[in-house]
Amino acid sequence: MGTYLLIESRDPFDSADVERMYELAAGLAEHADEVTVYLVQNGVMPVRAASPASARVRELAARATVLADEFSLRERGITDDEITEGVRPVPIEVLVDLLAEPGRKVMWH
Repeated sequence: MGTYLLIESRDPFDSADVERMYELAAGLAEHADEVTVYLVQNGVMPVRAASPASARVRELAARATVLADEFSLRERGITDDEITEGVRPVPIEVLVDLLAEPGRKVMWH
């Protein structure tokens, strides 16, 4: 069983590759791997519950841990009460800790 950290910084409306990253994360999680997805910069845009992409993020959060960078959320005017179910806002220090974990495989998009 592997542990994975996938970091997404792009908005799914700007890049079709974001959907492939979501599919990769879901696929890894289906194989009993521990998967964490950290959304940063424009990658936080679909966590707004009103976003058309929020359903896809909720779907992913049902299979993997989905974290959203607090600073990125604030910079884009997304408040905690607007965040879709299953996504947890966290400070950048959480990402640093995840990156430092031995054996964790990291992919950044």
